[in-house]
Amino acid sequence: MKFNRGRRHRRNSKAEVDSGDMLSKLPGNIQACNGDRLSELPADVLLNILERVGTLDAVRTCILSKKMHRLPTMLSQIVIDLSPRDLFQKSDVVADVTNKILSRRPPQITIRKLKLKFVLSPPCCHSIGKSVGLAMATHKFDAAEFEILTPKDSHICTDDHRVLFADQFNNFVRDYPDAFAGLTRLHLRNMSFGESDIPNILRYCKVLESLSFFMCGAGISSVLHVEHTRLTELVISYCEFKRAKKSNWPCDESPLILGFVPQLSKLSLPQACLSRKTLNLSQLLANVPTVSDLYLEFRSEKVWIRPECPKVLAPVLTQLRSVSLDNLPEECDISWTMFLLEAAPSVEDLCITVWDHKCRKESQKSRSRKMDVHWEPSDPDFKHKNLARLTIYGFQSDDNFIGYVRRVIQAAANIREVSLHDRKVCRLCSEKFPHLGVRPSSYPRTSKEVDLLMKNMTAAATTSPDIHFCS
Repeated sequence: MKFNRGRRHRRNSKAEVDSGDMLSKLPGNIQACNGDRLSELPADVLLNILERVGTLDAVRTCILSKKMHRLPTMLSQIVIDLSPRDLFQKSDVVADVTNKILSRRPPQITIRKLKLKFVLSPPCCHSIGKSVGLAMATHKFDAAEFEILTPKDSHICTDDHRVLFADQFNNFVRDYPDAFAGLTRLHLRNMSFGESDIPNILRYCKVLESLSFFMCGAGISSVLHVEHTRLTELVISYCEFKRAKKSNWPCDESPLILGFVPQLSKLSLPQACLSRKTLNLSQLLANVPTVSDLYLEFRSEKVWIRPECPKVLAPVLTQLRSVSLDNLPEECDISWTMFLLEAAPSVEDLCITVWDHKCRKESQKSRSRKMDVHWEPSDPDFKHKNLARLTIYGFQSDDNFIGYVRRVIQAAANIREVSLHDRKVCRLCSEKFPHLGVRPSSYPRTSKEVDLLMKNMTAAATTSPDIHFCS
């Protein structure tokens, strides 16, 4: 359903953005065509229908009828989410439609959701900052979200561009503080911040619940310091924050500091954001024992987590329910991940992806640096009472995977489901790097192979989970 909606959105987007001032009157001969059945429905029914489509679709529908002309100003959800291509071509449309809807909106109608994707440009930021700021002061918002794209796409952004975009965004926040005061979700990309920028931004975003960085970073002597009383989700993707050695900072200190974030429940960290450092999870999560959903990405390179005793980790993982370890290198022994189960007794869902994704630029530079992680073996008598699901992408019929699944099943007293998938396939990997070849897969293909593996993995187990081979 989501995919189909996306296709319909792309098909209609050109007609939407080419309609100019979408709330202005059309020529009389077009307005006269308002006798269709849709416009004869009661207003509450029409609003219910319009809530199910994107705001630009709703506006485009309503300009065809005088009766429906004011309905967009009564929508409880205002979602403007054009594709990047359309957004770059017609960035003024988002600002224009947002301004007209919010400026004419009855103040007594609560805005349940405002979601705007727009380009970081002075005219667009000025219009949106002014209209949203005024609406924030006069209307009630349940949720408000900004996703800000930069004029230069990620693959052509230079360091100078990222510094410029960060400066422009900082000015945007300072010039229109009311627009950020009620923001609950913020997505930023292609920006290089100074060390004090993020704390300053978070002070303006008083009720922020979710913060996302994509292809962002900071200077070589900077650290990402996050502290916020309302933040529940932090996502860092393809970013790089570096810490230089100073007299009062050891060189191996984390470039990411999570301060007082008492509501943080979802944390997503890829390897790249940590500037290739090896870190202690117990230190990284020392101030956020509330995390329940943890996503760690390794980019098919070395494992950046240091070996730690489960007893040391246990105090910061008491609330953990879901763990995803993505893109572990294929030559890595995955048995080290047992430490997470030993340290986090409340985990219910563990997902591991093992994949040498050659498309990753950094993986080509660091293939020789990949290495196994040397951890102490897990306690053979260890039992886990809450793990219900184990999912592995990249499963192979070798001792590494078979032994791991058998060990988890033996330890997890109440496990219900084990899903084992073959390696992921990327067409671009083979096209860009044909000289590297593809490792032959040992994933089971016949019922005989499956039966033999299931018998092997459940040997000496006290539970009988459903094991699915999902090739």
